[in-house]
Amino acid sequence: MSTAETQVREWGGSLGVVIPKELVSQEGLNSGDTVELLLIKKNKLIKEVFGKLKLKRSTEEILKEVDEEGWNA
Repeated sequence: MSTAETQVREWGGSLGVVIPKELVSQEGLNSGDTVELLLIKKNKLIKEVFGKLKLKRSTEEILKEVDEEGWNA
């Protein structure tokens, strides 16, 4: 299992995401493969608040932990 952050984009009348090339190679994905997605919408407000505090860990480490524990779900 791999993770990546990407942006949702308009694709015709739908929305889509692009899987980064590194993950395609890492997971051995091919056109037509079926994948399962776990979607967690990022909250930019949290990044803004954490950016103004002095913490022992980096914002990225804290947000990764939050994502892994499913706090944003």
